[in-house]
Amino acid sequence: MFRRTAPAEQADRLPLTVHNEHPVQHSIAIEHAFDTAHRLPELGGKCASLHGHSWRVRVVVSAISLSSDFTVVEFGAVKAGVRQWIDTHLDHGTMLGHRDPLTAPLAAAGCKVFRFGSDQPSTGPESLAGDLAWPTVEAVAVLLRRVSHNVLRDLPGAPPHVRIGQVVVRETRTNSAAYGPEEPA
Repeated sequence: MFRRTAPAEQADRLPLTVHNEHPVQHSIAIEHAFDTAHRLPELGGKCASLHGHSWRVRVVVSAISLSSDFTVVEFGAVKAGVRQWIDTHLDHGTMLGHRDPLTAPLAAAGCKVFRFGSDQPSTGPESLAGDLAWPTVEAVAVLLRRVSHNVLRDLPGAPPHVRIGQVVVRETRTNSAAYGPEEPA
């Protein structure tokens, strides 16, 4: 049970918006898990073999000020957009570099394949990873930050002051990569 120790009008209150060199950031985070295989033949070692992970992604959405309904952005819409993209293009599929010789046989067998580093097509989902040669955990973090940015941009009525912050992708319990602005300590 909480008790008020002073009337509300006497309580110290932090402002919801601070305008200075280092503005306070409000943030929310969404998380999603997905299962995807990849291989990294350019690295050698055991990662050169086709193998799978139970991946986790954490997407931070930040704003300098809250919306009129005191939110950064509505959780459900961002979560649904990011999850739908991942489930459609990555989950229970295989991520490969476009030069990987396994790309064609897996695709011909009807497997879901997402190609990194492909010049073709210049539009569509794979274009978001066109400049990322191989599906390293670092490259997947870059890809999913781009996806998250597009989801946020395409939300009807998305506040203009809202930004995608850091995206953390975990491929195992002990290995992860982050991409985006550093989170405050």
